[in-house]
Amino acid sequence: MKEFSFQTRQENIKKMQNENFDLLIIGGGITGAGVARDAAMRGLKVALVEANDFAFGTSSRSSKLVHGGIRYLENYEFHLVFEALSERAKLFEIAPHLVHPLRFMIPLFENSRVGPFLMGLGMILYDALAVFQTPEMHEKLNKIETLNRMPIVRGSDLVGSFIYSDGYMDDDRLVHETLRSANDSGATAVNYVEVVKANYSMNKISSVQVRDKNSQKVFDIKCAHVISTVGPWTDLVGEKLVSDWKKILRPTKGVHLTLHKDRLNLSSAVVMAAQKSSRIVFAIPRHEMIIIGTTDTDFQEAPETATVTADDIAYLLRVTNEYFPGAKLTEEDILSTYVGVRPLVKDGSDVEGKTSREHTIMSDPRGLTFVAGGKYTTYRLMSEQIVDRALKSFPIEKRLGLNRCDTNRPLNNWTTPDSYEQAVYEAKNEKEEFLASRYGMEAYKIIEENDDDLSVWQLEAIQSIRNTMCLNLVDFYVRRVPLMLGYRNHGLQFLDEIVEIFRSELDWSDNETRSQLEALKKFVKEESDWRLKK
Repeated sequence: MKEFSFQTRQENIKKMQNENFDLLIIGGGITGAGVARDAAMRGLKVALVEANDFAFGTSSRSSKLVHGGIRYLENYEFHLVFEALSERAKLFEIAPHLVHPLRFMIPLFENSRVGPFLMGLGMILYDALAVFQTPEMHEKLNKIETLNRMPIVRGSDLVGSFIYSDGYMDDDRLVHETLRSANDSGATAVNYVEVVKANYSMNKISSVQVRDKNSQKVFDIKCAHVISTVGPWTDLVGEKLVSDWKKILRPTKGVHLTLHKDRLNLSSAVVMAAQKSSRIVFAIPRHEMIIIGTTDTDFQEAPETATVTADDIAYLLRVTNEYFPGAKLTEEDILSTYVGVRPLVKDGSDVEGKTSREHTIMSDPRGLTFVAGGKYTTYRLMSEQIVDRALKSFPIEKRLGLNRCDTNRPLNNWTTPDSYEQAVYEAKNEKEEFLASRYGMEAYKIIEENDDDLSVWQLEAIQSIRNTMCLNLVDFYVRRVPLMLGYRNHGLQFLDEIVEIFRSELDWSDNETRSQLEALKKFVKEESDWRLKK
């Protein structure tokens, strides 16, 4: 694949100043990345700008699940569930290194809001909507079978459980790998470039003025059409692009916390809080950690100001301890926390949890397309629909010269299902096992091109800098590797060896190195501020 580095960024900024583009995509989360890949593969000339790091917003702050959304059956959103289950199957194929099957348990108690009969019907419907192409069909367990499968779940008033299949993912890395694929197909993407305003000619978009946040240089990007894929920033960016923007979002805040896997010995993911509330909390085992979340509360402030509160933590711990009373979890067990804002579209629902996760695509005759809402799992299909909608504003002769959507293909040839399986099978030591699980056959290329004595985190740093446009330590720790969320001390014990790579690759001075170290330590402190605000 082509390089996608800080040098690529410099080259792409020059292109953006000097060339004309068919599409300018604003927003480098999963939807923007998916649109860039789809459009570039069709043959369009594509530019993409992201105001922060790629996947800075909601796309790196999800529950990290690829799922049909079993809870949406209760809202009768059958079409949404069917779409999501269909897309889940495709993601298993196009990104097997990032999306993996996972079993889920729903324990049922005597006072559960949904009883065994209705839950059983829901399970049958869920498998049916997946056209029975689920990794494994659902199971119904009685109380004894449930406790044998998951000994730490609460036994008092337990009736039994249902087990079903969905998936988990590396949400941030799926964005980066999708952008790498888009870059390989000719898309011109940069991070840390923010929109200032739109320019019009004859009541049609002609260019967008942007600012490089690193150099502070302001320039115009000439384009025929603009697509806004900025998630919870949709209303804020909409006001910059058009003077008559009307707000469409009902944003909600979602908080997660992480525990070391030893503190909660889960044999599968667990769906909690199913008895008294319609809100669902997941306990999700990952390689090195357990993710607990999420909350779902209205949030009207700027998305980047969302914070974790002591009340958020108390709620998640209370629910978790109700299901696993023997664990006796406290704040001291928490490794890390994170908060994201969902870009839900207003639909008049009384409560946050009932607000639809369906996406909305809006066309503006001045040459703009706005996207809001939607589920991470359906990003590929959403991207196809967004490009189709945008193309309606192009002349017929332009459309006839384009390729059809072809995004069902794997993100790269190193991670087809067969090559990924081969890579994992061929791993001979811990370093190879770790990297093969994350990069497929590309792992061996990463190892071969670098010194034998480099650690896995140093190799990860090199890969991130050269192939994901990673520019700083915070972005590496938070959105490239699981150090911030999954390791005690947030992985700062590896900081010295990682800094060596950044200094060498990005030619940092002593002053820049100190600045980067201070920024990382400040970020770690701010992420724990909820402990001080009780």
